[in-house]
Amino acid sequence: QVHLVESGGGLVQPGGSLSLSCVASGNIPGASTMYWYRQAPGKERELVASVTSGGTIDYADSLRARFTASRDNRKNTLYLQMNNLRPENTAVYYCRIRRDVTPRDDYWGQGTQVTVSA
Repeated sequence: QVHLVESGGGLVQPGGSLSLSCVASGNIPGASTMYWYRQAPGKERELVASVTSGGTIDYADSLRARFTASRDNRKNTLYLQMNNLRPENTAVYYCRIRRDVTPRDDYWGQGTQVTVSA
């Protein structure tokens, strides 16, 4: 089992920044990919960014200019730096970890709320 805890969400004004963290604990797979997803009210959950254990990072095209994901394997922590936030970035942001090889163990955090509003 892997337990994921997100933190860093909150209320921010348009144009502001937030930094999210996701700490993993438990039986963390050595070869794994960690992800940030988000789900806005009334919308489906969507991928924000992914970071492999080897450090390869990928983003949703619409976010790569303002969002930066990173990962510290020693601390078992995933980060998301979000800059120039817009109201449409309001969502619950979720962390996910999935083992890269079978069995494809897959775990999600409970999410952290990000609200962008004046």
